[in-house]
Amino acid sequence: MGLNAYLTLAAVVFCIGLFGVMSRRNTIGILLGIELMLNAVNINLVAFSRFVGNVDGMIFTVFTICITVSEAALGLAIVILLFRVRRTVTADHLDLLKG
Repeated sequence: MGLNAYLTLAAVVFCIGLFGVMSRRNTIGILLGIELMLNAVNINLVAFSRFVGNVDGMIFTVFTICITVSEAALGLAIVILLFRVRRTVTADHLDLLKG
């Protein structure tokens, strides 16, 4: 497969994630959309790294995956805490920072 196939796959995954972020009201659905968008970036990094022929993009992808996992864990912890306080995970009802 050529580079165009990987870039097309990454663009489709990114668009699905963007649609998920823009259309969901559930906070967990929004987090899943962000995860899809970050995975599309990882696909691009690996595809360009393989196309160029060096390993730098793949190493950077491993670090990005580690950061993505920690972001997901922290995001889910925040969602659980908000559910305990507000009894909802709908993003429209979360106005804790409004004065």
